[in-house]
Amino acid sequence: MDTKDCQWIAELLQHGLLRASYIPTVLIRDLRDLTRARTSLSQEHSRIASRIQKVLEDANIKLASVASNTLGKSGRAMLAAMIEGEESPERLADLALGHLRAKIPQLQIALEGHVRDHHRFLLQSLLRQLQFLEAEIALLDVRLDQIRREHLDLADALDRWITVPRVDRVAAWSFIAEMGTDVTQFPTAAHLASWAGVCPGSNESAGKRLSSKTRKGSPWLRRMACNLHGLPHAQRTRNLSAQFKRLAARRGRKCAIFAVAHSILVIGYHLQQKRCTYADLGSSYFDRLHADD
Repeated sequence: MDTKDCQWIAELLQHGLLRASYIPTVLIRDLRDLTRARTSLSQEHSRIASRIQKVLEDANIKLASVASNTLGKSGRAMLAAMIEGEESPERLADLALGHLRAKIPQLQIALEGHVRDHHRFLLQSLLRQLQFLEAEIALLDVRLDQIRREHLDLADALDRWITVPRVDRVAAWSFIAEMGTDVTQFPTAAHLASWAGVCPGSNESAGKRLSSKTRKGSPWLRRMACNLHGLPHAQRTRNLSAQFKRLAARRGRKCAIFAVAHSILVIGYHLQQKRCTYADLGSSYFDRLHADD
């Protein structure tokens, strides 16, 4: 069957009945290398941060229950002091900065643990790895910024993407690297959503669409689009937040995440195609659109 399939595909190609695949330019392929490397480093950064938290929990240090960011300036200062041998909860809590100083009594209780030499060794090793990853990520950001200055079309596409709710500069670079700046290789926004794997599967019976799994698509584009639902840009996400809440209540959180990811890609497609910026339609848009539901 494989030989017959190859012959059939070759015949279709001879008659011009095969549509060309999307082959990105050299610049876009370079961007893919950079953004995918950055994503991998960021994932490793998150894993090491979780391992640091696990070591602290093993030492009965409950810093995460008081500080929202255990690896911020205050948290790192406390970790450095622990590594140097400081054991007093009062002195460790006094290293808090900014708004965290209002929680010094809670910090003193959370920092009452038993940090052994074993924990100090692990914390020191993990912090070194964390700093190395942060330095590498910073170098990639510098390289991306250099490319942005050298290519005005990329800079314009980036500026359009970051007007979309929940899309920050990192996500915008990933979208450009995976989709390119010219979206005409996708006939419609639906083709793009299908290529990314955020469209619903085709399962219809007797004229009624049934629930089905999403299809496989570009893992890098799909992952980035789905990870944007939790970013705190409330002042610019009235429309998409309303969509997420509406669907999460009826269909569940996972379906809502995919729906918002689909909307973000469709919005980005039209912005790049029409070369315009995003305008929020308001939190009542979906209520007006589906008034009869």
